[in-house]
Amino acid sequence: MKNNWYKFLAVGLLYYVLIWGFLGRIPRQPVLHETARNLYFHVPMWFGMFTMLSVSVWNSIKYLRSPQTLFDTKAAEYASTGILFGIVGIATGSIWARYTWGAWWTNDVKLNGAAIGLLIYFAYIILRGSFNDEQQRARISAIYNIFAVALLIPLLIILPRMTDSLHPGNGGNPGFKPMDTEHTMRIVFYPACLGWICLGYWITNLRLRLKNLEQIHQENS
Repeated sequence: MKNNWYKFLAVGLLYYVLIWGFLGRIPRQPVLHETARNLYFHVPMWFGMFTMLSVSVWNSIKYLRSPQTLFDTKAAEYASTGILFGIVGIATGSIWARYTWGAWWTNDVKLNGAAIGLLIYFAYIILRGSFNDEQQRARISAIYNIFAVALLIPLLIILPRMTDSLHPGNGGNPGFKPMDTEHTMRIVFYPACLGWICLGYWITNLRLRLKNLEQIHQENS
């Protein structure tokens, strides 16, 4: 029971987010209106993605310092979960764009940066599958992973702040501060971020356990 605390936390928080995210009161903002509820789902996906990818690159660094298969496996599985969050983040963002900007996709620097970032990590998965030697695969993948996350930061954080992004808080567009002052969205948004991160940790742990079972089966066969 003690080892499963994050599972109960994830389920409890996400139930709370789903109920209050759809039924709770939100401030009325021009253009956004009811679509502002997507804040509880779209933005936390990016928090979850960055968290998973940060843990992934940390394990890559640990592998380069001490070449252990476990570190490489963790790096790969956390990266896979991060990619999943990134895909869902782009999907929810595209739906939001359709109802606020009038198109599923626009030439927005943050949207394009997110797409490029995902392609970089798709290349990471392809790279891992192109090596037969486990040590060579782990070493080169670890180095690539470090450069990948280093590229993701300017693509999603720095460049949108330097150009006219349509995203709230960028390019002179108003952010969510008027909503924050009423505390009506923060009490759902922050639990949403924590809940999705806990879910990502849960998913990754399941994938790691599956990998471990596969390795045991290969050793016994």
